[in-house]
Amino acid sequence: MSNQASTLNSKIIFTARQLAFCGASIGLAFVLSNIKFTKLPMGGSITLFSMLVACLPGFWFGPILGIISGIAYGLLNLIVDPYILFPAQVIVDYILAFAALGLSGFFAKSKNGLLKGYGIAILGRYFFAVLSGCLFFGEYAADYNMSPLPYSLIYNGIYIFAEAFVTYIVLILPPIRTLMDYIKHMATTK
Repeated sequence: MSNQASTLNSKIIFTARQLAFCGASIGLAFVLSNIKFTKLPMGGSITLFSMLVACLPGFWFGPILGIISGIAYGLLNLIVDPYILFPAQVIVDYILAFAALGLSGFFAKSKNGLLKGYGIAILGRYFFAVLSGCLFFGEYAADYNMSPLPYSLIYNGIYIFAEAFVTYIVLILPPIRTLMDYIKHMATTK
């Protein structure tokens, strides 16, 4: 019981290096999120690799710091470009969906960890985007003679998977893989 209590009472501490790399990643992801190739009418856009850059803290430092960084990134998006219908929608769209990008950290130490982690992070973000679409934007489905779930699956799949597809093409290029490994080494080596 004392080990469980100790774990519950432990604090999450960012080192200066982790804070710097997470902050730089969040800032760069935010800048890249404003370079939009397509912006959909009810939210969502295809950006210049912003989801990849937002996944990097998880890849570098593991899921806890990745999720915290994702939440910070979501809150920054909420402050600068809010789309608010209900308090619960804000939680799903800006907290949970962006926190899901930190799921990349579950593969931080595995072979091809960035590729695997990015995929899981994207699926997590997609799950929350679809959930939000069903719960809060389902009324728009009738305009297309669809029910909320298929409408949300398609609508959110368009921008999330389009960006993910292009990102995967770039990530499999050997120079990019080398660069990502080098940056991870810089971020995690003391």
